[in-house]
Amino acid sequence: MAPASLAAPHALSLVAPPRVSSGRSSLSVPAVVRPVAGLSASQSTVLTARRRLVAAAAATEMAPAASGEGGKPFVEEMRAVAMRLHTKDQAREGEKEPEAPPVAKWEPSAEGYLRFLVDSRLVFQTLEDIVERAAVPWYAEFRNTGLERSEALKKDLEWFKQQGHTIPEPSAPGTTYASYLEELSEKDPQAFICHFYNVYFAHTAGGRMIGKKVAEKILNKKELEFYKWEGNLSQLLQNVRNKLNQVASSWSREEKDHCLEETEKSFAYSGDLLRHIFT
Repeated sequence: MAPASLAAPHALSLVAPPRVSSGRSSLSVPAVVRPVAGLSASQSTVLTARRRLVAAAAATEMAPAASGEGGKPFVEEMRAVAMRLHTKDQAREGEKEPEAPPVAKWEPSAEGYLRFLVDSRLVFQTLEDIVERAAVPWYAEFRNTGLERSEALKKDLEWFKQQGHTIPEPSAPGTTYASYLEELSEKDPQAFICHFYNVYFAHTAGGRMIGKKVAEKILNKKELEFYKWEGNLSQLLQNVRNKLNQVASSWSREEKDHCLEETEKSFAYSGDLLRHIFT
């Protein structure tokens, strides 16, 4: 199933300290045009155009083979594409127009935030279950990374319950995304890995910023377990980057491009969850 909209708010950010790079190529990488189930003809046309931009963005991150340099790690390509889906306010590489109010102007409610947390737990639990089952053998590389969030969210929801809140059942944005991840994991591993990367890495960046702002407004600055990690988070992230690069090293250029093409939908599904907080 497709997300409700491809024009989702891009508040969850992958923004990290700027990196210095040099000698980037002007090579163009052709986008692989694939039919998108669940989208109208006009939406598919728009998404196809965006895919071409995604492939071009990836090409600018690749060092030219003719220069004697090795190719950039694939995670750098993933990050470059994701950065271009941010707004200028979120990242200097951003190219999107703002489609939601800035986080500082959100007026969250406990009920809306709880819906976000419940749906987020379902999505993270689904990701964890998929890599545990490892229908694709190399999914097993992503078990026990230290980035897992379902248990932390379970503790947070229990805390809300102790404060007298009723914990809702997962809603359509969460169940739809979880179902889509299950589907991808079985038939489209490269697209699944795009979501895996964006969900986990965005939460450690823009997700933490959102959590802090919401806590200031409605939780008396309480830091939830959702935003805490055991060990050195930077090292945990680097370990996963290394594994992603290792797995992608065996992919063809077409498979890599297809993974990158899925970034827009990853942002859209995550944006649907975020709407619980600010609407």
